[in-house]
Order: sequence, then structure tokens, then C-alpha cells
Amino acid sequence: MYYIVETSKTPEQAAADLAEAVARNGFGVLHVHDLGATLRSKGVAFERQCKVFEVCNPRQAASVLAADMRLNMALPCRISVYTDAGKTWIGMIRPVPMLGLLSTDPALVATAGEVEQVVTRIIDEAR
Repeated sequence: MYYIVETSKTPEQAAADLAEAVARNGFGVLHVHDLGATLRSKGVAFERQCKVFEVCNPRQAASVLAADMRLNMALPCRISVYTDAGKTWIGMIRPVPMLGLLSTDPALVATAGEVEQVVTRIIDEAR
């Protein structure tokens, strides 16, 4: 269900490299949530780093929404750069199994497969 890789990079460098890989692969970064900073700003003692990138390919997103508007709740794709146990990780929930829980439409499964292939490549390039 997950695709997660370890990197020897700092979280900051991994995040910068991820943003570049997203652009190289025809996706765009819609927003970056800095969950660690947000939690700390709310008075929560959270020592780890965690940035969640919302990424999207407009053509593929439009295709998914045209087939089933309810799937807007599963978009955009999210890729996380985070620290755990003193290591930096980059990961996502795989689109194919996630979409499989929400739809059995063969066209959507094919689109999810295309997206998963590209987002996996993005993560590997950022590694």
C-alpha cells in the first residue's frame, strides 16, 4: 500500500530535490504542508520533520474527475518527506491500491497505474 524509500539526504535537501523531480516529470506542486512546523506552532512537542507535498498532473486529474467526481477527495497525490528514527524518508500511498478501494472502473485503474509509475519515478529521482 505504501512506497517509501530511505535517503541519505537531509530533509531540506530531499524536499528541494523532490520539488525539482516533480517539475521534471510533468507534475506540479500545488502546496507543501510543513506538518512539523504547524504542530510546533500549536504548542505540540514534535521533534521530527514532515513536509507533505500535494502534487498533480492536470490532465490525469481531469480524467479522474470526469469519470467520478467523488474521487476529488482522493486528489491530489501526496508525497511526504519526513524523518523517523534519525533517518530521512520519502514516500507515498500507492494510487493503484488506494483507487481500487474507491472504484472498479478499468479506465480509472489504468490512470492510477500511470500516475503511480510517474510518482514512483519522482520519489526515486529525489532519493
